[in-house]
Amino acid sequence: MKFRALDMNILQLSIKEFRSLWHDKILLILIIWAFSGGIYVASTASSQELNNAPIAIVDEDGSPLSKTIGNAFNEPYFNKPAYIDFSEVEPALNSGQYTFVVIIPSGFQSDLMAEKQPTLQINIDATQMSQAGIGDVYIQNIIGGEINQFVTGKLDAYELPVKLIVRNKYNPNLTSSWFGSIMEIINNVTMLSIILSGAAVIREREHGTLEHLLVMPVKPLEIVLSKVLANGLVVLVAATLSLVFIVQYVLHVPIKGSVYLFVLGAGLHLFATTSMGIFLGTIARTMPQLGLLFILTVLPLQMLSGGITPYESMPQIIQNIMLIAPTTHFVNLSQAILYRGGGFSIIWSQLLVLVLIGSVFLLSAVSRFRASVANA
Repeated sequence: MKFRALDMNILQLSIKEFRSLWHDKILLILIIWAFSGGIYVASTASSQELNNAPIAIVDEDGSPLSKTIGNAFNEPYFNKPAYIDFSEVEPALNSGQYTFVVIIPSGFQSDLMAEKQPTLQINIDATQMSQAGIGDVYIQNIIGGEINQFVTGKLDAYELPVKLIVRNKYNPNLTSSWFGSIMEIINNVTMLSIILSGAAVIREREHGTLEHLLVMPVKPLEIVLSKVLANGLVVLVAATLSLVFIVQYVLHVPIKGSVYLFVLGAGLHLFATTSMGIFLGTIARTMPQLGLLFILTVLPLQMLSGGITPYESMPQIIQNIMLIAPTTHFVNLSQAILYRGGGFSIIWSQLLVLVLIGSVFLLSAVSRFRASVANA
């Protein structure tokens, strides 16, 4: 009977949390945007590939080789090259009309055939920093390949005694949106779960409903579990819908592993992060204070979990510290499932760690919440 009463209390309190969230339109809009438009924008707006870069060519040689080089710059990496005069180079770069200008000097082909090592100039607008760095490599490879083919009949000037074959597993074209969309979901799950659960506690305090809890036949554990369940379920449903409809069907990102297994891992991660949010909500007295605590907590969780910077490249002391963070294990299991198609036998240890971390935060949140109610 005690367990049945416990279940009913948690259910009723969870329904109260759902209703409270439903009436908070700002948070609802934030959730919808974060798992729809936010995912799409984050994965497509900051592409790491060269795409339709504006390029111009100053062809002072007018030789077959210079024309071959000009024709080698094709979409989708570059726009169709524009041919301009040397006097137009500086104004065109100053106005931002072109990011790259290749200058082929007079006598380039004849000097090359005479083995005089002629120079070829590449002017780059480096204010487009990421595009400039990637494009420089592309241009040098394209020009080098065309010159080698023109002179030797082969794209590579030298042949190695062995043939090297490079295989990019899981993301063969190195498409940044495949990585960015998944990591944005992971980051949003962490961010929103902490915000929602922490804000739920602050709302109770600001609306004066903590005093009502004092006279209700409920325990702090029931109150905390209801907030974990309600807020975690909202984020879990939103993340699952985003993974299926935005990532798979809109962005066409292939998912290698089981979505159900990912949902299980996300649920355990939410168990930890919502408990963490409630813990922060019991420390903060107002929403601005919660916002400051949120910044101090979420930024390290996202930046040092392995989702932005490879975990192995961090200092060993940082790696050891981040083992107690739920995001580290959630990133590992998510990448293993969604990118590499890993099964339960691969990620069971991360699931277990998430349960342990979540239990610690839950007990801490219950202890702090009991103190908050007692001092209300």
